[in-house]
Amino acid sequence: MNVALNRKGFTLFFLLLATSVCFAQKKVKKQMVSDRAFWLQQMDKMVRPVLYDLSNDSLRIKMPQVTSNTTDNKAQRIQVQYLEVLGRVLSGIAPWLQLEDGDAAEKDLRQQYRNMVLKGLANALDSNKKDFMRFDLAGQQLVDASFLSFAFIRAPWLWENLGKQEKDRLVSSIKTTRKFKPGFSNWLLFSAMNEAFLCKYGFEWDPMRVDYAMQQLEQWYVGDGLYSDGPVFAFDYYNSFVIHPYLAAITEIVNKKTNGYNALSEKIKKRNERFAVIQERMINTDGTYPATGRSLIYRGAAFHHLADMAWRKALPKQLTPAQVRCALTAVIRKTLESPSTYKNGWLSLGVYGQQPAIADTYNNQGSPYLSTSIFLPLGLPSTDPFWANPPEKWSAQKIWSGEDFPNDHGVDLR
Repeated sequence: MNVALNRKGFTLFFLLLATSVCFAQKKVKKQMVSDRAFWLQQMDKMVRPVLYDLSNDSLRIKMPQVTSNTTDNKAQRIQVQYLEVLGRVLSGIAPWLQLEDGDAAEKDLRQQYRNMVLKGLANALDSNKKDFMRFDLAGQQLVDASFLSFAFIRAPWLWENLGKQEKDRLVSSIKTTRKFKPGFSNWLLFSAMNEAFLCKYGFEWDPMRVDYAMQQLEQWYVGDGLYSDGPVFAFDYYNSFVIHPYLAAITEIVNKKTNGYNALSEKIKKRNERFAVIQERMINTDGTYPATGRSLIYRGAAFHHLADMAWRKALPKQLTPAQVRCALTAVIRKTLESPSTYKNGWLSLGVYGQQPAIADTYNNQGSPYLSTSIFLPLGLPSTDPFWANPPEKWSAQKIWSGEDFPNDHGVDLR
């Protein structure tokens, strides 16, 4: 695969000089590329192999068949990795695909990706293609169908430009995942997201699957912006990987069909804000963060929620867009800087480079691509304060440099 030939000179864009350089970056004599250019560069490096191969009907040929060393079912994990990588990649880059903003180089890159995505989806939904993806092979596909649904919710452009035949096939495929009973955990939200997709685009949807998820998550709210992922609380990143972003999106959609969630939506909004404050404070001065809990190989997706709040322009008043940009930039740099992050162009299983022991039993080659969710703010135009405002220190940098700084208190949001 000669990826360089398909960039159409976009490399030049990455070399443009700009002044928006965050505090975590090393000082050099020459100016570095802007934060936005850096983000685009990293996004392109991460997702191009996936979408280029899928658009050429060669994903199954090119994608490594990698699973965790402790996999629970190697053959099945490999079977589902293709839908897994598609749903996760598209969910993360969907806001950028939706955007029309940018200079000529960025617009050219976006058009490349739009073309690859539409061709790739056509291949994935066509049973005559080598990259055809069934949605009814295993319960994990309920998870990844929901990320694909999330992509279409975040980027209506995808739906508007998908062919009628592909639309029919997609809707049918999403509905087949109803055969899987979700686990009594954050999985309830995967079922709800699929129904929210159907609801958004005017298809028959099941309000009970949505209501069950919403009501059960309310029962699992434990306080200070945090939910338990099931009956027992665990200190991991699933509040960010799934719970907060899913609750925000689902309630926004179903509230347009019913007023039954108005009161709950207000609670969710306030909890979203509180958890965003907590997330920003968890980013250390160098972009590291506590490596606790399962699914650490999702890397930057540990801050899916913070990125989602920034993209939706829903950050609380305590957080400025610029400080969040700089904090997330530091996370991107740290989680992707290891020489072993990529192997032959594909993400390795690990949080800092290749770390097989950190992978969980359910991980495969598609799993780490949830990392793309940190790129959600690329869906904001370059003129938005998130990108245009001068760099700012984030909370950890201010605190650990000795600046006087407001204290933090838990909030009762039951």
